[in-house]
Amino acid sequence: MMTDDDMRHCLEKDRQIERLRAIMHRLRAPGGCPWDAEQTHHSLISNLIEETYETVAAIRAQDDDNLREELGDLLLQVVFHAELAEEGGRFDLDDIARGVSDKLVRRHPHVYATSDASSTEAVLAQWEEIKRSEKGDSEKPYLHGVGKSLPALLRAAKLQKKASKVGFDWPDTTGIATKIDEEWAEVREELEKHVEGEPASPELAAEIGDLLFIVTNLARKLKIDPEVALEGTNGKFLDRFEQVEKGLKAQNVSLEDATLDQMNEIWNKAK
Repeated sequence: MMTDDDMRHCLEKDRQIERLRAIMHRLRAPGGCPWDAEQTHHSLISNLIEETYETVAAIRAQDDDNLREELGDLLLQVVFHAELAEEGGRFDLDDIARGVSDKLVRRHPHVYATSDASSTEAVLAQWEEIKRSEKGDSEKPYLHGVGKSLPALLRAAKLQKKASKVGFDWPDTTGIATKIDEEWAEVREELEKHVEGEPASPELAAEIGDLLFIVTNLARKLKIDPEVALEGTNGKFLDRFEQVEKGLKAQNVSLEDATLDQMNEIWNKAK
């Protein structure tokens, strides 16, 4: 049986979103915080991006305490933007929540209506069909608007994934590996024309883009998130370069004064 303390605790938990909204409103109100009062949707873009990446980093680190904090910072960005919109009479946090709730119900007819989608593949296909219908994209090109706001690597993977849903895909990784060899050969051909120290030609840049695209395709085919894979390599590079720095320091050599041979020697040991 729920005690009075239990009930009070539940009520307090239920009211935390309203508490956050009230704090945000107070910070923006006259007599509140000068910094918060100056912010606009555009001025907060970098904050939104930063908090998103910090949340992703917490997920990858499997750090629940940090994840809770970063999700809170990310939620703050949503509440902040909602407050700005409400001040302008455009929409508020309730409109945002209502919109996404309605969307979830519409796009899950197998849960909330009579549609039959018993597998993940069927659910995703149904989702895409409903999404295209809602956005009036049924008469537009199939890849219209896919990932247009994403960074290039993420967009490449998303474009390839959607094309694969209608059968436009490599049958296996062997064909992709062969294509990687072809693209690398074309990069090498353009490199032979390149003059060291000069800007790369548009042709060389295009060939490198083709190579990156097909390598991304290989990752997707192997069900590897290319962004996660690249970030793993970034972390590995960072750790090894720090070992190089420490090794040079032990030899009383600065990074600026070290030769490439000295750095490579320590790097190879760190591997």
